[in-house]
Amino acid sequence: MFTFIGDFECKTDAKGRIVFPSAFKKVLGEGDLRMIVRKDLFEPCLVLYPFSVWEEELARIRTGLNPYNREHNRFLRHFFRGSAEISLDGNGRFLIPKRLLEQAGIEREVVLLGVDRCVEIWDKGSYMDGSLSHKELGNLAEKILGDSHPGEDN
Repeated sequence: MFTFIGDFECKTDAKGRIVFPSAFKKVLGEGDLRMIVRKDLFEPCLVLYPFSVWEEELARIRTGLNPYNREHNRFLRHFFRGSAEISLDGNGRFLIPKRLLEQAGIEREVVLLGVDRCVEIWDKGSYMDGSLSHKELGNLAEKILGDSHPGEDN
């Protein structure tokens, strides 16, 4: 089970590689270092999934889609179009395809943000601009979680 937490400021090197933070490497453990990166569906960032988590996401998607439905097929095409497989090199770096960096507006300074089972990759400027105030975060938490009661399914 993976749980990524924390945010880490990084810079791409001359070849466009990013060093994967040691805290995130510990979460991956000694297993498969293959990962999938894709353009986020809602935000101007990329999302990095350990390969096993990606496979679980695909299973969830496949159960709800019919490839013979034009709209579903169109979604699948664009979903996979914004994706690529990557892996960590011997120095713990990874290279994101330039087309994906451009789609997300990511330049030299990036922030890697652990969000449970995945890592979001943000351009540093966009990440800083998108911060919520304490009041906004509290209001959002109340809206999403405030009506639930312990032990109830929502």
